[in-house]
Amino acid sequence: MSITIDPIFDKKYECLLCKKSFTSKKVRSRFVKITHFDTDFSPNYESDEANPLFYHIQICPACGFSFSDDFSKYFLPGTIELIQKEVTNRWVSRDFGSKRTIQQALQTYKLAIYCGTLKKEKHIVQAGMYMRIAWLYRSKGSIEEEQRFLKLSIEEYEASYIQDDFRGTQVSVVKLMYLIGELSIRINDVKKAVKYFSKVIEKQKQTVEPKIIEMARERWHEIREKRAVDS
Repeated sequence: MSITIDPIFDKKYECLLCKKSFTSKKVRSRFVKITHFDTDFSPNYESDEANPLFYHIQICPACGFSFSDDFSKYFLPGTIELIQKEVTNRWVSRDFGSKRTIQQALQTYKLAIYCGTLKKEKHIVQAGMYMRIAWLYRSKGSIEEEQRFLKLSIEEYEASYIQDDFRGTQVSVVKLMYLIGELSIRINDVKKAVKYFSKVIEKQKQTVEPKIIEMARERWHEIREKRAVDS
């Protein structure tokens, strides 16, 4: 008799804020099937059932604090009290620990962004959440909402670039600059896109990420060709 393994399993977490334990769903890696990536690295999955984007955020059912694995465990002075006042004291217990729909996934990201703002989480972390929201709206075909969250993501990525708070994360300066350029072209801010793609190309002799250099060069050429056609 064969045993059917569910793509989704329960993972135990400890809340960063109240330290209570809870479980939340995750997708087993063997079931994750990516059909292709968009030019801003958005993964396109075969099915919503095994879409890890739905489970990127954990929400503590006890206190409402919402976070991802990217969040720092450190809280700046005063931020714990602020989160308790603005989130925990108003929290109506809800269970996000079950299988999620895309709408529930979007809710979790928005709650985590709010918590991240109160916590003064790094710009690079906030940017990643805004971008994932944009990806989810793209998969729904909600263009206006996708554009709105791409703009918010760019603001956070630029703040991260200026303040250098991406250091020590998995995002390199080359990838960061490429993302600002790529997201900018998607909201039709051609001037900013050219600026950041050019910065990426200038780094070609100093990087171990030649693929990103090539992607930036391709996008830069596309912009130049489109300008030639339009002129």
